[in-house]
Amino acid sequence: METARSRAWRAILVVCGLVLLGSAAELRAGTLLSPGAGVIVRKSAEPFGVFAFAISSGGLQQKWSALKSRLDDDMVQLALCDGDRDNCASPAALKLLAIVDQARTRDGRARLGETNRAINLAIHPVNDGNDDVWSSPLATFARGAGDCEDYAIAKLAALRLAGVAAEDLRIVVVRDVRAGEDHAVVAARLDGHWLMLDNRRMAMVEDDAARSYQPLFVLHQAAVMKYADEPVRLSMAPEAH
Repeated sequence: METARSRAWRAILVVCGLVLLGSAAELRAGTLLSPGAGVIVRKSAEPFGVFAFAISSGGLQQKWSALKSRLDDDMVQLALCDGDRDNCASPAALKLLAIVDQARTRDGRARLGETNRAINLAIHPVNDGNDDVWSSPLATFARGAGDCEDYAIAKLAALRLAGVAAEDLRIVVVRDVRAGEDHAVVAARLDGHWLMLDNRRMAMVEDDAARSYQPLFVLHQAAVMKYADEPVRLSMAPEAH
């Protein structure tokens, strides 16, 4: 016959099992319990953990769409020069490929850091002013100068050539609340974490540590997405009938 003590221990084990299973399920879903009872805050897979939704109009979307064809053309030229350096007629392509070559000798975080450092040093910072022209990588390297988005676009191209998957790369437009201005960086995903490749610093930091940056937009291949103000909240409380 089951004793009172054994029943008590079985009840404790059942409760512990439910707690452990609940924690594992939350981790798999990427969710965090909010302070409010019965409410779950679901964290986005995008940099900064905030949800973003696609937009189809606006100045930023037009700039990105206009850049895409030039960026695709540059990637073709870079690939051709990569396969035949002796017959490459573009000094800008060879200069960018030299950075890619160094990045290819490294793995993981070191590859990202090498690309960030080398492109930060290769481009002279300038301000486009009101024109705010988004240049392709080869145009930026031919000029030898650019502003924050030109650094970011060049890093995006270099990382792709160095073997980083497209789905692990973003360009993020942020609001630098300390400087009181908009800014652009590359975000690269490594081991489930997003690292910021920023022309304002050589060291990379994770998105959670970039606390002076408020995310505004994220650019992913052909899509432009606008960040929501906060993570999506899902109520787990029972509905009233």
